[in-house]
Order: sequence, then structure tokens, then C-alpha cells
Amino acid sequence: MSQVLVTGGSGFIGGHAIAQLLAQGHVVHASVRGLQRESAVRAMLSAAGINAGERLRFFAADLTADAGWTDAVGGCDFVLHVASPFPSGIPRHEDDIIVPAREGGLRVLRAARDAGVRRVVLTSSFAAVGYGHGEQQAAFDETTWTNLAGNDVSAYAKSKTLAERAAWDFIEREGGTLELAVVNPVGVFGPVMGPDYATSILLVQKLMDGALPGSPNLCFGVVDVRDVVDLHLRAMVDPAANGERFLAVAGDFMRMQEIAHVLKQRMGDAARRVPSRQLPNWMVRLAALVDPNVRQIVPELGKYKNATSAKARRVLGWSPRSNEDALVATAESLLQLGLLRTAL
Repeated sequence: MSQVLVTGGSGFIGGHAIAQLLAQGHVVHASVRGLQRESAVRAMLSAAGINAGERLRFFAADLTADAGWTDAVGGCDFVLHVASPFPSGIPRHEDDIIVPAREGGLRVLRAARDAGVRRVVLTSSFAAVGYGHGEQQAAFDETTWTNLAGNDVSAYAKSKTLAERAAWDFIEREGGTLELAVVNPVGVFGPVMGPDYATSILLVQKLMDGALPGSPNLCFGVVDVRDVVDLHLRAMVDPAANGERFLAVAGDFMRMQEIAHVLKQRMGDAARRVPSRQLPNWMVRLAALVDPNVRQIVPELGKYKNATSAKARRVLGWSPRSNEDALVATAESLLQLGLLRTAL
């Protein structure tokens, strides 16, 4: 089997990537910002029934520095570059997130090229596809890029767009024999393996905890983390994936109120705190006057977007779980790990 580096090994997608790679018999290198994270990741894998043993090695490497990447990628056939900053709040300056995303990605690509890696699979985002455009009825696909000159493009969307653009430019100009494939997930949900999880999981957690008085009129794409990783692994080895980007989206985008309805319908008494009503836009805008985190979502109020995974299904034979199953798996895992008020 192959030897694979997973960057961001202690994160939500990274942890699931390590689990699936080990289950398939691969040897895994995992980069983490500090080696003190190793014990937590091993414990998380053990709780999921995976005995990593010597087939998993950890390397300290940070996106903002060169140190550690040569060792981390040494001897690897493939790299899954999952690590990327995703702030829970508004960064003080957009460069605080743009620079590490772009420059960190280039560090990983250079190290991979120099080590003779065959292919890097980069975790980008729908944020690099579907923002800065006017409203459209057609579903977004991989031919579209976020328009950085458009109105109200967030720092996060800029960071993912610029980082992916830089990666493709690097491959074209100085990548040598290194191959690149890109996965662009929408909101990533699914089972949480530990307390370090994606920002999108907070949506389900807050709904289940009754932390929101109602659902803002927002629209989300949904995909299960296990299917996101499965798409990465298909893109890692399939010759047809070289030089391609793939949207990872399970079904049609959902209004936040629809997500709340699924949780109430499928989670029974555990979802008793999930709000039923949709908040009027004026109320959200009023809250945004005093809460900068709410201010971030105001440009998206009332907008409907959609995206298609037809390319991933056609080219790589990808077949994801439904939106509903991904959302329920999220809530069930939060409940099982005692990460909800309903579990207390």
C-alpha cells in the first residue's frame, strides 16, 4: 500500500482521512502544529476502533513556517493537503487568514515536489466557487470561480480562492512531475470523532442546544465528512482526477429552517430545543449592529445557491450519503460524545 501525508491531522476532515487511510492499509504521516496533539488523535482513533500502531507517524509542521515539511513528506507517494485556517469569528485583518492559506499551501506543494510525491489532493471549498456572483438559477459547477471583485466576499472565501488559484499556478509553472487534484466541499457535516471539529458542526450544535431563537434565512450545502474523505481518496489514485477539481455536495442546498426540521423529525426528544421558526431578515440585521459574527452572514440572507456533484459522480464513481443522513449523524455523534446540553 501507499504512504500518505495528511496535513492538519488533528482536524475534523484530517482525522477521518487518517481513519480511512489506515482502514485501507496505507501508512500515514500526519502533520500537526505541535506533537502534543498526537496522544489526542491516537485516542480519538482508538475510540473509533482503529489501532494505528506504527503505521501512523506524527510530524510537527505549521503552515506559517518551512520547518518540518521536508520530514513530514519524506517517502510519501501522496499528500492530502487538508489543513487550512477557518476562523470561528472575524479575523482582525483578512491577510491573517489569506496569507497562511496561500503560502502554507505553496509550502506543502514545494515539499511534495522536492520529495518526489506523485500527487497532491488539495482540500479547497465551495467558497472558491460560488461567491461574488449575482443570483442564478443554475447550479454552480467546477467551471466557476468565486469573483473576488464581487460584493461582500468574505475573508474566508478570498483565502480559499487565492490558495487554490496559487496551487494551480504553482503546478503549471514549477510543479515538475507533481500532479494536483482539488476537492471543493460545501458545508461539511457528519460524525464528530472528538472535540476538534469543523465550524459547520457548530450550526447543528447550536440548533440542538437551543442557542438560537430561530433560523436565519440562510442556505447551506451539505456533505458528510466520510464522503468528503472518500472523494479525496478516489481523487488520490484515479488517473482521471489529475488536473481536475471536484465539488463535494450530497444534494440540493437546504435552508437553515429545513435543517432544523430534519433534526426535529429525526432526533426525537434530543431535538426538543431546536427552534421551529425562521427569523425575519430585519431581526438578524438588527442583531448584526452589535454582533460582528452575525454581521458576517447578513450578505447571504435570503440568497439561494445550489451546486452539483455530477462531475465527481461521473468521473470518479462517487456516491455520497443524503443531506439528511449527514445531519443526523452529526447530531447523534455530538450527543454520544456529551457535547450537547441535551446530553447533560
